Amino acid sequence: MCSRNSASCAQSLRDPLRPPPKPLSIKTSPHGTAAQMQDATQLIHSGRPATSVEGTVNHPVHRASTILSPSVDSYLARFDGTKRYDGITYGANGTANARALAEVVNGYERGAGSIISSSGLSAVTLTLAAFVKAGDHILVTDSVYGPARKFCDQTLARFGVETTYYEPSIGADIATLMRPNTRLVYTEAPGSLTFEMQDIPAIAAVAKAHGALVAMDNTWATPMYFRPLEHGVDISIQAGTKYFAGHSDLIIGMVTCATDALYQQLADHRMNHGDVASPDDCFMALRGMRSLSARLPRQAESAMVVATWLQSQAQVARVLFPALPEDPGHTLWKRDFDGASSLFGLILHAQDLPATARFVDDLELFQIGSSWGGYESLVALNIGTNLGRSAQQWTECQYLLRLHIGLEDPADLIADLSAGLARI
Repeated sequence: MCSRNSASCAQSLRDPLRPPPKPLSIKTSPHGTAAQMQDATQLIHSGRPATSVEGTVNHPVHRASTILSPSVDSYLARFDGTKRYDGITYGANGTANARALAEVVNGYERGAGSIISSSGLSAVTLTLAAFVKAGDHILVTDSVYGPARKFCDQTLARFGVETTYYEPSIGADIATLMRPNTRLVYTEAPGSLTFEMQDIPAIAAVAKAHGALVAMDNTWATPMYFRPLEHGVDISIQAGTKYFAGHSDLIIGMVTCATDALYQQLADHRMNHGDVASPDDCFMALRGMRSLSARLPRQAESAMVVATWLQSQAQVARVLFPALPEDPGHTLWKRDFDGASSLFGLILHAQDLPATARFVDDLELFQIGSSWGGYESLVALNIGTNLGRSAQQWTECQYLLRLHIGLEDPADLIADLSAGLARI
């Protein structure tokens, strides 16, 4: 087990032969001078007000619907040029809090521009809808987040967009599914609930050769451990509800684009759709991001300790965690990712509901809940037959558990899990 120092914990999950991450180059620091920043420094110092203007460490919460103009000329020109994308024009288009949060997210993702949306799901659905039209075809991983599948099947289908689900491990063979009207390939690695890895660079190369865009839900790894735009992805999605916010008390989403043209197209779609995150939620999400470089490495370290211990338990059939050498996706994870987060799957040998319930119900430190990314540990039960797979059915188990490791001491978490396994 590595030390609790965040830098050493993060390094312990990286390939020792891989060079350290490059410093982030940004145009100006909060004080207006050129700066080269490492990730942890950028998370602290970007998106903050100039002290000469407001004199505060954090942006105050700007609760506003109406944004006043000083003159008729400025009012008529409020959407001219790039003002609609980077100005403060109307509350539903984003206040200073949303702009500050987008600045931090975009810098962390190394993107051309980021939008802030009302939820992680809206970040997904805005992306899926912004770049397609009636008659188009999209490819979506079969391990996709369940509500995203519903949006494709129930909403996009109603508007004439066809979805084909592909097996997550398809890699470059996704070329066999590309059509002349394929506009977008949607990826998620590791997969929601089942944690399959995907060969993102190979998929992106094929998509680009066929003129299609690539989007990725990267909530699991965050830009700390994987930067999609540096691996050929065009659009990176974050459910900021999870690790970015980090405290299980808000709902928010972010989408970052690789080019200005994609960013403006997505921003226009968001404005047309009327999706907006509240300034209070933007303030809280930005506050959460300030501590991400301290929280996530600690949680990742604890997750490795707990997952490795679980592997050795007689009641456990498999731990679904790409960071483990035995995981089917480990080779891809080690090649492309700089670390693993604190969310993984668990399959017990006992595949009946009463036994699973005995394990879960009396856990003291793991609360039963669907979300993750906060400071507290969670457990959720999923039914294998309810995953809705269409490319390849999930047959490994009937009852699939998902564990999120929080900031508790891993020794205490292991003791809690040990007592639960004994109840089986």
